[in-house]
Amino acid sequence: MSFFKKMLASVGIGSAKVDTELDSAQVVVDGTISGRVRVQGGQTEQRVENIYLYLKTSYVREHNDSKVTHEAVIAKYQLSAAFTLNPGENKEIPFHFALPQQMPITLRQAPVWVETGLDISQAVDPTDRDYIQVLPNQEIQTVLDALDNLGFRLREVTNDYAPRLGGALPFVQEFEFVPTTHFRGKLDELEVLFFPRGADLELMLQIDRKARGLRGLFAEEMGLDESLVRVTIPGGELRRGVQTVAGQLKELISRYS
Repeated sequence: MSFFKKMLASVGIGSAKVDTELDSAQVVVDGTISGRVRVQGGQTEQRVENIYLYLKTSYVREHNDSKVTHEAVIAKYQLSAAFTLNPGENKEIPFHFALPQQMPITLRQAPVWVETGLDISQAVDPTDRDYIQVLPNQEIQTVLDALDNLGFRLREVTNDYAPRLGGALPFVQEFEFVPTTHFRGKLDELEVLFFPRGADLELMLQIDRKARGLRGLFAEEMGLDESLVRVTIPGGELRRGVQTVAGQLKELISRYS
């Protein structure tokens, strides 16, 4: 390679192009993601140290009374070992990976995307971004349907900064519901966090009671009108279906409303 072409490669001119093709743009929480990465060589020979695939999302963090949006890596997968990419060469690398259990669902304002890149020594890192739709698994969908049966309408889904609750992730996904039937007039809202535990599903519920009378207004002012409840629904109960889970949740929420 001539000195001039080496210089071109070192600043990313004529560098490789990368494109990711997914088998499906829809995935399920704790399911799999598969597809292939196509790499096309540029004008010069280049050493590719690694091809990687990230699952990413965004979350909101409050800072100095303002909300700032950050990117977060949900998972990272290595697709290949180092290799030399010749000028104009086309290379295809298939992949198939299990998704992490703690995967945000793409409802409302909660995007998830796949970002693929080449780690090329001393060159611009070409990347490719593909948005995907993440659907609830059967366990989470059963709880969502149960809450719907109880008259809770999903108002908002947000990824919020909470490293102590998020475990390996810096955020948690919060589902905010408003009551329309059974608990209307008793609750202002219900916030739910989902934590998959194998076949079981742990829920964190923040139950926000509606202020009633002077005592209720005082409790609301002091922040005493909210109860934080953690409950684990065993896999066996989830498999019994929506009506069973709805009955259990109704009994639990009634204790705090």
